[in-house]
Amino acid sequence: MGNSVLGDRTSAVNSDGVITKFYTSAAWIEGRAEQQLEHVAGWPGVRKIAAFPDLHPGKYGPVGCAVLADRIYPQLIGNDIGCGMSLFQLDMPLRKFKMEKAMRRMRVLSEPVTDDIGSRLEGIGIKPDMFPTSLSTIGGGNHFCEVQTLADSDTDFCLDKSAIYLLVHSGSRGFGNAVLGSIPQGAFSGMHPNDIATSNYVKSHDKAVLWASLNRQIIAERAAEALRTDLHLIVDAPHNILTQHGDGWLHRKGAASAVSGLVPLAGSRATPSYLLRPTDQPDALMSTAHGSGRRYDRSSMHGRVRAKRSDIDAMQRTSFGGRIICEDRDLLIEEAPIAYKSSQSVVADLEATRAAQSVAMFHPLLTFKKTRDGGRT
Repeated sequence: MGNSVLGDRTSAVNSDGVITKFYTSAAWIEGRAEQQLEHVAGWPGVRKIAAFPDLHPGKYGPVGCAVLADRIYPQLIGNDIGCGMSLFQLDMPLRKFKMEKAMRRMRVLSEPVTDDIGSRLEGIGIKPDMFPTSLSTIGGGNHFCEVQTLADSDTDFCLDKSAIYLLVHSGSRGFGNAVLGSIPQGAFSGMHPNDIATSNYVKSHDKAVLWASLNRQIIAERAAEALRTDLHLIVDAPHNILTQHGDGWLHRKGAASAVSGLVPLAGSRATPSYLLRPTDQPDALMSTAHGSGRRYDRSSMHGRVRAKRSDIDAMQRTSFGGRIICEDRDLLIEEAPIAYKSSQSVVADLEATRAAQSVAMFHPLLTFKKTRDGGRT
């Protein structure tokens, strides 16, 4: 497997002249992720890569990077097209938040939606029969809906410290999976922009991105309704997305789009989350890190974490005094704090390399992941 710390390394150039810019100085990077990055840099048509400190191995390529190419590689976006994070402010002061009551009410997120989902889909230009039963679902893995408290913020950035906030991380669920599954054989070798199959993929991709954003919005609305409060969107930032960039195509895989000027960065049960203001660095490809990044893969976590009843109970509480709603024992183990890098070190690297600046820091208060009957597809 091999491990490394990139240290003062800032860029690499392969034999084809492809430049990989590293926005990391001290964060630990697994050697396999670097190997995947080098492999992607050798693909035909790849022009430039930006790699961030949350870089870690993925299925088809590393997670935590942006890749500019003259053709489309759908596997770089993956099956969870449009996956991203949305940060909201809730109209509820922290002093009125009651943990036990909130834990009971938030469980509604595992129940089917009774609203007219079809009309919400039509409102964004998508047919009402496009995976309506999946809309409003969080999914598994590292996805969540989390109530947060504001721990610190830049004096120039006006956030209410007495309020509570909501961070939603989810994607396109079965929709994105269907889009990736419908591409023609050989597409992983690169889809040329002028092909009909490429045009169809891009259209379906764009709809999946809209679907995923609406999914996060509805999840947030349901959580706010459960907590008996209103909400206001601060920012929605996808991190699995394809966009046209000049005469090329920009692939973001676990790299948040910096177009809106603000980006949420998720922490873990042991480290805070952040709101970042990305800088205007051309080599960063209008992207930045989206989270802490995995340190250990899911399968290896089952040998690293004890699974006694007392250990499982402890995993449902955070080091900040927060609580976690997750009744999936395996998921709790796979998402244990040691599975992730430190979000503080990731943000420190982004600031040291001038890729982004932290404007706010949040602590987890109540995290919803999964109940026994949750997780529709």
